[in-house]
Amino acid sequence: MELHEGETVLFEGHPSWRSALLFFAKGIGLGVLIGAILFFAIGTAAGIAALAVIAAITIIASLVVRQATKYVITDERLHIRRGIVSRSIHETRLSRVQDVAIEQGVFERILRIGRADFDTAADKDDQFVFEGIANPDEVRAAVDKAHRLAEHKTPPGEGTVGL
Repeated sequence: MELHEGETVLFEGHPSWRSALLFFAKGIGLGVLIGAILFFAIGTAAGIAALAVIAAITIIASLVVRQATKYVITDERLHIRRGIVSRSIHETRLSRVQDVAIEQGVFERILRIGRADFDTAADKDDQFVFEGIANPDEVRAAVDKAHRLAEHKTPPGEGTVGL
């Protein structure tokens, strides 16, 4: 993300590794199931190999998805970038953010992760969400700080006396 002149980054991050634990559990569970089937159908080596391959794919996929997602809050914009090969960039001006809702279920509270859902002046179908972030309250505080900074900035041309 290229910053505008005078723009300051207030928050920058990726989804937390803890947000991938459910994905890990599903992947390892699938690996155990397929490994057990192959263990009884073919033999020990096939079962262990299947479990190892599926576990490795699960871990690598999780790391790639995590690193391929980047969240940025500046004093002017909210920015979400997803993808490595194909890319999706979602950006909105901070002045369009009307509300920030922090959501954490029981599982997320235990893992200290959550989601920040930004209500913007855009269409309701336009979802602007930071998913699986550690310390979601830090994101809410960064948006609040950005709004307070914006209130104190003087627009160009104002505050000067013309000749």
